[in-house]
Amino acid sequence: MQDFHQEDVLGKAYDARLMRRLLRYARPFTGWMVAAFALILLITASELVRPYIVRIAIDEHLLAFEEPLAAFAPGTEPAPGVLWNGYVLVKESDVPSGMPVERWHQIVVVDTGTASEYYLIDGRIDQRTQTRELIARPDGHTIVAAGQAFPAVRLNSDDIRDLRQPDLRAVAQLAWLYLAIVAATFFLNYGQVYILHYTGQRIVYSIREQLFSHLQRLPVQFFDRNPVGRLVTRATNDTDNLNEMFTSVLVNLFQDIFLLLGILVVMFRVHWQLALVSLAVMPLVALVTIQFRVRARDAYRQVRVKLARINATLAENLAGMRIIQIFNQEERKFREFDEINRDHYQSMMQEVRVFATFRPAVEFLSSLGLAVLIWYGGGRVIQNTLDFGVLYLFIQYMQTFFRPINDLTEKYNIMQSAMASAERIFMILDTTPEEDPSEPASLPPVRGEIEFKNVWFAYTGEEWVLKDVSFHVKPGESVALVGATGAGKTSIINLLNRFYDIQRGQILIDGVDIRRVKRQDLRRHIGIVLQDVFLFTGDIESNITLWNPQISAAKVREAARLVNAERFISRMPGGYKAPVHERGAGLSAGERQLLAFARALAYDPAILVLDEATANIDTETEQLIQQALTRLIQGRTTIIIAHRLSTIQHCDKIIVLHKGRIREMGTHQELLKLRGLYYRLYELQYKDQLLANRESPADGALSHERAAAVRDAEQRERSEGTVG
Repeated sequence: MQDFHQEDVLGKAYDARLMRRLLRYARPFTGWMVAAFALILLITASELVRPYIVRIAIDEHLLAFEEPLAAFAPGTEPAPGVLWNGYVLVKESDVPSGMPVERWHQIVVVDTGTASEYYLIDGRIDQRTQTRELIARPDGHTIVAAGQAFPAVRLNSDDIRDLRQPDLRAVAQLAWLYLAIVAATFFLNYGQVYILHYTGQRIVYSIREQLFSHLQRLPVQFFDRNPVGRLVTRATNDTDNLNEMFTSVLVNLFQDIFLLLGILVVMFRVHWQLALVSLAVMPLVALVTIQFRVRARDAYRQVRVKLARINATLAENLAGMRIIQIFNQEERKFREFDEINRDHYQSMMQEVRVFATFRPAVEFLSSLGLAVLIWYGGGRVIQNTLDFGVLYLFIQYMQTFFRPINDLTEKYNIMQSAMASAERIFMILDTTPEEDPSEPASLPPVRGEIEFKNVWFAYTGEEWVLKDVSFHVKPGESVALVGATGAGKTSIINLLNRFYDIQRGQILIDGVDIRRVKRQDLRRHIGIVLQDVFLFTGDIESNITLWNPQISAAKVREAARLVNAERFISRMPGGYKAPVHERGAGLSAGERQLLAFARALAYDPAILVLDEATANIDTETEQLIQQALTRLIQGRTTIIIAHRLSTIQHCDKIIVLHKGRIREMGTHQELLKLRGLYYRLYELQYKDQLLANRESPADGALSHERAAAVRDAEQRERSEGTVG
């Protein structure tokens, strides 16, 4: 049988059906999402253009000192240049195509063996020509290249600086442009992060609000099947996982795709051969990624299953810590938790091993790709067939290209987590809530008449808890339900409040079938006091009113006075504003019970239900309650479940249940005369007292009725050996 705390293994890495459903929550924020996408496009463009700016600075300016210079008469130059010996020298790249140029100059580097010297020649040579010979003559210098001789003038550092002023200005402009793009990207990233987190938080806010609202409308049997820890995980951890998906994956995934596509386009446009070399390792990356996806999915699922068990086990044990300590079960519970925790640890380490393998593998392949790129591109640079700036551009793009692949581990983990969380959240949202009739019957001012007609009820299947139960309660009557544990007493109360619906028969209040009435309208007229009182964090007054503004402070005090709770409230620091901690910690069981009485009375219900409501109250307090009950039940129908028969002898009617059927019904005296089940319960509770009275005649003679009860009890004990 499956562990109550065990989670189902759910969640694909990506589920299109779930994603479409999740995106519905993003629909109100379409404008914000479009803005985020626009920012992503700008951010992607900035990441693509920055390496390109550096390439331009390197190839067209920093290393472009050998670019031919066209000489123009001052005033005729097509672009800004440098004045030199009466001419304006303009770089060839700045000369419009087709524009005639009569004279060319060029800066040439000559390696003399001890140093590199710079010369300005008349004419132009191939920038990639490696063989250059310097010939020194008395009347000047000549440089021979490719079989041609060119007059040359040696340049000093000042000459070089003057001739390269356009490059210096261009590099400065490119630097400022680069800085401006970086600054703009900062603000774009800030805007994108803010928008994504704003929309993500709003989406999660809506989902969490809908989830909590839906949980409040689910039938009680849903909570019987689901531990509290699991439901808390749904409303907290699982919704946070969705937030991570919306803020870190969904939009950023498109950013990664745009970035990768942009890099590929630029790389193939700049140098397609080098692009192919750069992508040579991608088949290996794809293979590693596929293997990672399969192994990571299995490891992640196991972690989630074990984590859910930890949450549910913690919630249960913390709630029951008092019982654990009373019965000295700390060590056994620790061993149970240690086993669950160890399972989670082992699953977590398996997941760590998977993720720890993937990222280094991708890093290795990334380095391998860079090594191949440097080997191939560096050789071309040395051979002077490839510009160094182009090689730099590809190195930068390759590092950027592998960044989203490296981040795949985190994104994949978040996506799996989000899909699993979405599936579990939607499992709750798809659970059919308590449905009211489409055309509910109006419930007139309730007089308190209750009638059960041939009611059959089972929690599961046809394991009937109530079998053909029928009884009638007049307005203002007090009725007690008695019987052994499991007889169906509490089930009757649950059905009256429509915590569950019956399978057969009818339950009527003032002649109206409660299934035709809205649950909210029905429960508004029923006040219930349970044996296990639940108090909320707040103060005394708020726990009586449950934050209902229609209940005045005077009404709160009147209710507390009627149930004799005012005595202990007045002794507390702050009185009715005294703080109440979680589950009423610091208050005795009796005090919590009195507050529950005051809460029920403050709502002034037409029907009052007491389910073992005096079980946790001491004898003195019970006497005070009994005194108050005489006044409280006047004018309202009261149903009492009690095992102590002394608390119900005053009731107008007592219903005796046995194994889901009504076996006896009548007043206290009528049922004693029947000498049936009620009589047996009575004699069992009072046997010791009756025997004590018989052995002490000085205290008074036994009545005939009680003496007969004693004799019957003794006879049964002798014949049955035990009384159960």
